[in-house]
Amino acid sequence: MVLSFDEWKNVDIRIGLIELVEDVIGKDKLYKMTVDFGAEGGKRTVVSGIKFYYTKEELTGKKAAFVFNLAPAKIAGIESQAMILGAVNEENKYKLFFLEDSVKQGTKVE
Repeated sequence: MVLSFDEWKNVDIRIGLIELVEDVIGKDKLYKMTVDFGAEGGKRTVVSGIKFYYTKEELTGKKAAFVFNLAPAKIAGIESQAMILGAVNEENKYKLFFLEDSVKQGTKVE
């Protein structure tokens, strides 16, 4: 699928601060994260299957890129309100896009 430039402008990618990471009971791949998107975006719940690749401690306190305007989806009975962005490396492991501290949460990616 190819997006036009106007369609691309509708994708809202923002920086979120991962404040809390919790296990999802009965799910060995999933984390439930509380992510702060700043004054405008508020806090959202994000469920992601990244448990095999990162510990809770490696995620907590980090800033990452999220698709902010994705329609909410129920994952393991929990409403996920955004999607964290990452890429798969040569070893078939997910690597997330973490940002340095100077970028504030809620900042839109341009």
